[in-house]
Amino acid sequence: MESAPVSNERLGFGKMGYGCQHYRRRCQIRAPCCNEIFTCRHCHNEAANMLKNFCDRHELNRCDVKQVICAVCDTEQPVAQVCTNCGVNMGEYFCEICKFFDDVTAKGQFHCDECGICRVGGRENYFHCKKCGSCYATSLLDNHLCVENSMRHHCPICYEYLFDSLKETTVMKCGHTMHGECYYEMIKRDKFCCPICSKSIIDMSKTWKRIDEEIEATAMPEDYRHRKVSACLPAFHPLLSQPASQPATLVSPPLVSCEL
Repeated sequence: MESAPVSNERLGFGKMGYGCQHYRRRCQIRAPCCNEIFTCRHCHNEAANMLKNFCDRHELNRCDVKQVICAVCDTEQPVAQVCTNCGVNMGEYFCEICKFFDDVTAKGQFHCDECGICRVGGRENYFHCKKCGSCYATSLLDNHLCVENSMRHHCPICYEYLFDSLKETTVMKCGHTMHGECYYEMIKRDKFCCPICSKSIIDMSKTWKRIDEEIEATAMPEDYRHRKVSACLPAFHPLLSQPASQPATLVSPPLVSCEL
């Protein structure tokens, strides 16, 4: 005998009424690594990383979650979108691969098979660059310098791992990446070169021109006027760490803010 279909009213019961500081959802997860219950994997990781014994600290692999607890009726059950007991939708967005639930669908969540995780921003607005190893905004399609696995490293400013960071990420013209907020903070402090490769991250052509004009307008002291120096390396402007013969490039638009 087939069970009666769940009404839409019941599916939406309790929506936005449950969750944590990270997500609105109507379930909790049981962490298989420590058998403890948390609202989401970020709550687990924050608690686990506060343990006094450094050896006990660990992070939860989202794909290993097998059991969830309905926040409405407290029924523990295998991972699924709809509660088997009370019939509520435990997450308006649900990814069976990532074991991810979220009631806020305005984020435009989608699962990227190549990345192996869910991201936000709308699938139509992003493409997966196989060489860079991550999803980039469509504005960068055929319009960025590929750096192999450029997102699979830590932000050179705050050292947080970029690939699954919740913060927006910026890809620079040189192909290297960092958090958007770290990038703008770096600009505020008058740092205009990539921390990884030292190439300019904004258009510095006017600056190079002004420096060259100042050099040409400055009279050479008599003691050095007739000396000749042979240089083997390209001339660098010492303060800005950019070859004078190479024009700087513009910064590309921010990347997707990574979910999970």
